[in-house]
Amino acid sequence: MTEPTVSSESFSFKAETKQLLNILIHSLYKEREVFLRELLSNASDALNRMRFEMLTEQNVLDKEAELRIRITVDKEARLLIIQDSGIGMTRAEIIENLGTIAQSGARKFIEAAKEQKSDFAQVIGQFGVGFYSIFMVAESVRVSSRSFRPEAAAVSWYATGEDNFEVTAADMAERGTKIEIKLKEDAAEFADEYRLKNIIHKHSDYIGFPIYLGAEEKPVNKQTSLWRTARPEITEEQYADFYRQLTLDFEAPLLRTHNVSDAPVQLYTLLFVPGKGERGMFSVRKEDGLKLYSRNILIDEYNKDLLPEYLRFMQGVVDSEDLPLNVSRETVQASGLMPLLKRIVTGQVFKELENLAKTDPEKYQAFWTEFGGYLKQGIASNAAEADKIQPLLRFRTNLHPENWSALEEYVGRMAEGQKTIYYIVGDDPKSVLRSPHLDYFHKQGTEVLLLTDAMDSFMLMGLHQYKEFELQNVAQAELPEQPQTENEAEKIPETDFNALVERFKQTLSERISDVRASTRLSQSVARLVDPEGALNPEMQRVYKYLGKDFEVSKKILELNPSHPILKTMAGLAPASELQTLIIEQIYDSALLAEGLHPDPSSMVQRIQQLMAAALGTAKE
Repeated sequence: MTEPTVSSESFSFKAETKQLLNILIHSLYKEREVFLRELLSNASDALNRMRFEMLTEQNVLDKEAELRIRITVDKEARLLIIQDSGIGMTRAEIIENLGTIAQSGARKFIEAAKEQKSDFAQVIGQFGVGFYSIFMVAESVRVSSRSFRPEAAAVSWYATGEDNFEVTAADMAERGTKIEIKLKEDAAEFADEYRLKNIIHKHSDYIGFPIYLGAEEKPVNKQTSLWRTARPEITEEQYADFYRQLTLDFEAPLLRTHNVSDAPVQLYTLLFVPGKGERGMFSVRKEDGLKLYSRNILIDEYNKDLLPEYLRFMQGVVDSEDLPLNVSRETVQASGLMPLLKRIVTGQVFKELENLAKTDPEKYQAFWTEFGGYLKQGIASNAAEADKIQPLLRFRTNLHPENWSALEEYVGRMAEGQKTIYYIVGDDPKSVLRSPHLDYFHKQGTEVLLLTDAMDSFMLMGLHQYKEFELQNVAQAELPEQPQTENEAEKIPETDFNALVERFKQTLSERISDVRASTRLSQSVARLVDPEGALNPEMQRVYKYLGKDFEVSKKILELNPSHPILKTMAGLAPASELQTLIIEQIYDSALLAEGLHPDPSSMVQRIQQLMAAALGTAKE
């Protein structure tokens, strides 16, 4: 490679680009081969864009040229050349695409590089800086390109990784982009064809365009799209490689579904459920959505109309023979075929999830832990699809707090004659088990769903019934009066209890709307309930999570007339200091149990006073 001999214009890299290049040039990487993956990926993108343009644009340079990638090497000169016949670049485009990096992408990569010592060559592409990985192996780089537009002139870009790059006219007759890399001495291995062939098989085997190496007339890559390959011909390793190339996620997916259908449309799908619910910081997929192809031609990189929003965690490819080849990215979403494709693809996903739940419950629990919130969102936002989602829901219950149960399993364990599915809403699984609202249900051995996830309250907006069984909040459920035990029969005499109720009312004053006896409590001393007509507990939580203002109705305090604490309190002198402390603590404890206490630490001093009083009584 020689320096440019024609007049050229010099540009300075931006500060972030300089920092990035410094990291790449002066850092050591375990797998510098990643640069080839990035360059071949860019070439594939350019070819995809060219193929798309050729569907509607007739005035194209080299219209008959084969869409391909060719790699040549000069081992003695340590020269590697990668050339594609893709869409090419104009002078303005080459300056924009190679001379600058989106500041956010460069900055994030730099921050990641400072925070950890891992092999960043594995993840460089995700920040939009993939081309610059070339400087891990290059002394200098020349990129020559000619746009598909016949009137555009060829242009050349030259850089050595220093502060500047040069742009000049190029002598290039054919359409596409040619990258000439002068390799560093310690990167001479990448001028060896055998080494390059192995890298292509590892990272780029399923690029949908032929990759020619040296003088070979046959492509070195498989080229056939994996999703169009018969399943018996695909190994697990090939599926795993494809998933890694698609997502840059090196954790195995939880689930894979590969389907081919002929009716009612010709459709190929290869979809994955990722191993984790949160998209990793190194994910190459920046948005939700599936890759949509028409006859192996990429139509939309992030299509959001092929699955409902609550299944947006799915990754993969959909390829339809029936989408018109001249469809545009703007009109594809309005195509009358899309609702049909969505129905088919969604059905495939549900079928696989249902099958996983039946055949591998442990793995399904792992799926539920990561993605259950998405399905709950589906219940809340898609009432028409609730029946389809309900069998996939899983819950912990008061009788089985360590295990996940399906609604069908809950119904199968219901007592004879039970017509209601009961649930309780709380802040966390452990504290909700101690809720006074569960007293009756613990005593009767009745199972209750424990809903402690923030999304549960939203889900309940759409989950009112499962089959013929209505769902009810235990805090509001109307229950038959429970038979009294011997201890419960020893209630505080009515006159004494009424006097105690008045003391509670006087002490708590405007903080409550009423105080009354409870027919539901057995172990707990008190509970708070909403007055008739108040917003139900789950809707109160929805408003709270959304940060919306709403008027919280004053609660009713229900007391257990058989509880030993109240029996002892009934014998204390009216309006005594100890009685006031106990009333305040009972109320605060009830607030705490409901997750409503504004300042739990405020109870500390009172609890110390109560302990001191208890110790004093013990001495006497």
